[in-house]
Amino acid sequence: MKVKNTSLAHLLEINLAMIFISTSGALGRHIDLPVPLIIVSRSILAVIVLALYCKWKGFSFKVLKKDRFPILASGLFLALHWLTYFYSLKLSNVAIGMLSLFTYPILTSLLEPLLLKTKFQRVHLFLGLLVLTGIYFLVPAFDLDNSYTIAVGIGLLSALFYALRNIILKNRTSSYNGSSLMCFQLFVIAIFLSPVLFFYELDQITTQWQWLVVLAILTTSIGHTLFLNSFKHFSITTASILSSVQPVFGIIIAAVFLGEIPTLMTVLGGFLILSSVIIESIRSYKKE
Repeated sequence: MKVKNTSLAHLLEINLAMIFISTSGALGRHIDLPVPLIIVSRSILAVIVLALYCKWKGFSFKVLKKDRFPILASGLFLALHWLTYFYSLKLSNVAIGMLSLFTYPILTSLLEPLLLKTKFQRVHLFLGLLVLTGIYFLVPAFDLDNSYTIAVGIGLLSALFYALRNIILKNRTSSYNGSSLMCFQLFVIAIFLSPVLFFYELDQITTQWQWLVVLAILTTSIGHTLFLNSFKHFSITTASILSSVQPVFGIIIAAVFLGEIPTLMTVLGGFLILSSVIIESIRSYKKE
């Protein structure tokens, strides 16, 4: 009974992490600030919180010389991912933004053979076509004057940046504590985007500070830390399968707090995209 209760607690923990992380969609839509200002404020606040947490836990901040450039590159890709993701949200809605982003697992499976010289699997072509079909249903019209079409394109670019970031970190997550690794990346983002502080009126932040704090602490610091901690109790594959509920949580939160109800075509497109993610995750799980 104790084992079952412990397993249930871990399952609840990862779902809580997914709920916290999925608030990024509604917050990205709700915060009335320029996107670069949102991301740099989020990063500065989150890096302070995570640095204090790592210091309290005694996690090391030492980075091996051979890993410095990859971690720097991963931070830059994460910055580009967040920027494009939030632009996608601003141009469309939470459903379009989050579902476009969740093409990243399939993009990762297609890029890994090219970048890490792993064996290419033909089934990934089928899954890629499934994702493309899902995207077809997401796009209302292939017209560059349509903001939703542009949002899907930017969302796919965001997924590409996220996939590249994850591939870079693939062989380094075991060498560093997850919170420390996230802290390094947030520091890179804060430095990389700090020049935007000279181009915007910073008094805008005072009107939105409470939502920025929620984004930095609840979504970024707590959500990502809980998710990283879940790797101690689940395989990364299992965690990936469970993380597929993230867009679902995000869409529900947006429906409740923003009144955004996805169309039937969006639901169908999302179903196809998430199906491909779940199929690939289950395949990886069985292989393990």
